[in-house]
Amino acid sequence: MLIVQKYGGTSVGTLERIRAVADRVIESKQNGNDLVVVVSAMSGETNKLIEYAEFFTKTPSQAEMDILLSAGERVTSALLAIALNELGFPSVAMSGRQAGIITDGFHTKARINHIDTTFIKEALDNGKIVVVAGFQGVTKEGRVTTLGRGGSDLSAVAIAGALEADLCEIFTDVDGVYTTDPRIEPKAKKLDKISYDEMLELASLGAKVLQNRSVELAKKLNVNLITRSSFNKNEGTLITKEENIMEQAIVSGIALDKNQARITLRGVVDKPGIAASIFKKLADNNINVDMIIQNVGVDGTTNLGFTVPQNELEFAKKIMEELQSSEKLEYDNDIVKVSIVGVGMKSHSGVAAMAFSALANENINIEMISTSEIKISMVIQAKYGELAVRALHKAYRLDK
Repeated sequence: MLIVQKYGGTSVGTLERIRAVADRVIESKQNGNDLVVVVSAMSGETNKLIEYAEFFTKTPSQAEMDILLSAGERVTSALLAIALNELGFPSVAMSGRQAGIITDGFHTKARINHIDTTFIKEALDNGKIVVVAGFQGVTKEGRVTTLGRGGSDLSAVAIAGALEADLCEIFTDVDGVYTTDPRIEPKAKKLDKISYDEMLELASLGAKVLQNRSVELAKKLNVNLITRSSFNKNEGTLITKEENIMEQAIVSGIALDKNQARITLRGVVDKPGIAASIFKKLADNNINVDMIIQNVGVDGTTNLGFTVPQNELEFAKKIMEELQSSEKLEYDNDIVKVSIVGVGMKSHSGVAAMAFSALANENINIEMISTSEIKISMVIQAKYGELAVRALHKAYRLDK
């Protein structure tokens, strides 16, 4: 088998952990697999490099920051290759450039255009383990770029897709995808398998196991992903096509997103184009609007409410107050969004009713609702967030 493995910052956080990763890579190699290993910077290294830059200026050039920040992953890749070679397993470290990762020119948040796998395949054909510095690439003009948050996962998935690898294993400090956050609900169960679409929803709704960009790319390239812990030998969670999963649960998981705030406009003139002008202005300023609800008002007016990420509320306030008189605006950042996700919803009725009943039984008022084919999201008061997660987890028998 050809396997791409990715190890995150905590997995390679110390020299001892890099040695432990080397042992794990060797075990897979001894099982007859060809291996490409993608690594992140050692935990804390990226922040240290940012601090170095900010010693000189708070607004460094993004192009120079890419050269600086890409160094962390190159250090890890070289150290792991050194360890593997010393243990008798021929290995070669590659930067993003050497691995053929070609990106666009958007510094600090570049997107991968394509991968020239020539050097990787040559090394694999020579029996070597290839260790690639994640999170980075190079433009066609030769400028170093970085891929933004979750960039090493993206590197691994893209390389797996380009090589048509049999499997892409993402090693982190958790051992898979759970039905909900085990810190909130200790009865949460680890899922053996989950579909790309379900994982995309959970990732976008606050689950921290994988970045949704990585899952999206895996779905596009048809890469089988496994997320598992580098600190134990537990089986992880396979993220794959829906048709590869024999029995689909009605609900696979519950997500809680605390990064939510609501803006309400009261007494808005009810005529065509008003909502368009508001949301276009927000979009032009890269503010992500999530849930929207409109109520019929009186005397030709309407009330319009919507949610934005809490960390974008102050910016959104400024924009809204430029558009509307401040007396008509209300803000609330004391809310959370709780969501249920499952592809089984497509073929089962009563899923929403069960959610509403579960929250009603706990005297939790639902303030906003949005649905898709495989998701139901509800905005509630922040103080009830974790209670709602436990109530929904029990209602759908996810602990069984």
